[in-house]
Amino acid sequence: MRQQLSELRRAMQAHGIDLYIIPTDDFHASEYVGAHFRGRHYVSGFTGSAGTLVVTADWAGLWTDGRYFLQAGQQLEGSGIELCKMGEPGVPTIPEYLEKTLEAGQTLGFDGRVVTARQYEGYQRIAEKKQGKIVSDVDLLDEIWAERPALSAEPAWELPVSLTGRSRQEKLHQVRREMESLGADTLVLSSLMDVCWLMNLRGNDVDCTPVMLSFAAVTMTDAVLFVNPAILSTEIQAHLKEDGVTIRPYACVYEYTKKLPEDSTVMMNLNVVNSLIRACVPASVRVIDHVDPTELPKAVKNATEVEGFRKAHVQDGVAVTRLMYWLKHNVGKIPMDELSVAEKLEEFRRERPDYIGPSFAPIIAYGAHGAIVHYSPTKESNIPVEPRSLLLADTGGHYLQGTTDITRTFAMGETTDEEKKFFTLVLKGHLHLGNAHWKYGCTGANLDYLAREPLWQENMDYNHGTGHGVGYVLSVHEGPQRIHWRGAPIPLEPGMVTSDEPGFYLEGKFGIRHENLTVVCEGETNAYGRFLHFDYLTMVPFDLDAVDTRYLNEDDKKLLNAYHAKVRETILPYLAGDEAEWLLHATRAI
Repeated sequence: MRQQLSELRRAMQAHGIDLYIIPTDDFHASEYVGAHFRGRHYVSGFTGSAGTLVVTADWAGLWTDGRYFLQAGQQLEGSGIELCKMGEPGVPTIPEYLEKTLEAGQTLGFDGRVVTARQYEGYQRIAEKKQGKIVSDVDLLDEIWAERPALSAEPAWELPVSLTGRSRQEKLHQVRREMESLGADTLVLSSLMDVCWLMNLRGNDVDCTPVMLSFAAVTMTDAVLFVNPAILSTEIQAHLKEDGVTIRPYACVYEYTKKLPEDSTVMMNLNVVNSLIRACVPASVRVIDHVDPTELPKAVKNATEVEGFRKAHVQDGVAVTRLMYWLKHNVGKIPMDELSVAEKLEEFRRERPDYIGPSFAPIIAYGAHGAIVHYSPTKESNIPVEPRSLLLADTGGHYLQGTTDITRTFAMGETTDEEKKFFTLVLKGHLHLGNAHWKYGCTGANLDYLAREPLWQENMDYNHGTGHGVGYVLSVHEGPQRIHWRGAPIPLEPGMVTSDEPGFYLEGKFGIRHENLTVVCEGETNAYGRFLHFDYLTMVPFDLDAVDTRYLNEDDKKLLNAYHAKVRETILPYLAGDEAEWLLHATRAI
């Protein structure tokens, strides 16, 4: 059993808490969190980006989704923590577990700042049923985590209108129009990505996500940015003041909310805003629970942002294509392992203009590690890359012009018929989705079948979504759109940047994933309606060495050849010598 788990139980006992919940979240319901907020990792040892730890006096469980079943199973071994596989038959949800486990009069505890207002409502209903109580004003991690990192306070930076396409004032005006239509006097904004998008600012407070720890409030006459003032340069502060934005300390958002005018109306997304902020709203203030008015405008990229994405993907395409050449020409000749491959790709990216840094921890997974969907190599798990089998590389970068996310699966030498078969079937599904044309109003759920159908024909599948939105120099995972057969009912809009990433995984053997980013584009509008289609942003060859053409029909081959012709046209001018000659072969028609 982990020592940290024992220490947490002692702290629970001292505070009279019978059941304690540690989610992965920060104060903003972020997917990726800074070092200060990685308490679930500290207590459990599980390093995945998603999961919730539930601890009682004699039991502990960690809930996570299908991306992490294999990884969590390995990392929780011997920890005293049971893996609860979300969505699997017989596995209760956390609320269902609480309903069954919490006894009459017992106390449920958590830090209310890392639990959303909506989650709190659910926990409160359960506690009331059990005549129990909730303690949400104690952060037990502070008591047991002696070397807990402080809240990050890295310098923020400003994106000019030449890159964002819209000024801060234009964005504020759009938000106020939406507030007015809903009858809101004040908007309280908690999402780090939405605050940064609205303010045209970026930061360095979360690894791989260029955001700053901040909240924002908007009224019809002013706006407030709650942030550590020390991270803002004098120039940025002056620009904010010119645009009517007042700067207040980060933690003052709670005081601000307490002082909202009587009988006014505040708008907040209870699925995002933390429960402590919601608790600060005066009883006389009406709350409108609504999706943040920044969410859709942030997801629908303007023409400047789309052009930036294209430029970023050219530079990223050069870097990843050079990695592919390096792998093919050096495997078996020089020492090579998962970590050294990740370092080599980072080296190639750093050579590209306007590169900022990785958009997530690199997934470089050789052989059986490829079956761990979100495996990321460590010094302990790192293994050599040998001249056989498959290497899965899911990586991305932030550039001043946009964010990238790409997966390629490489044949490192001789591959089996089974590996080639599923490599090709996954590629077939990827191409079918990328070639989709649909009538306006369709959601990602309507299109997901195109990517999965080749695998479903074999009675196979993959346990993750097919596509997610991508932010503009923001989070590599962005909503509201999603491509999944159980996806959100959000229509795909022109300008949305979305991934296309089917996969296939055989535990203990290999993993395959092919991922391009796409942008939704206008098609034809006629008597039958308005039609849309995808256009690929990612420009990197697929590894033809692992393709079994028996599984491709002539239309599939045409799609692959057309994509490779575009890759060749786009990337070749940036290569020279042997690399250029190799690219001609790597993008040959089949």
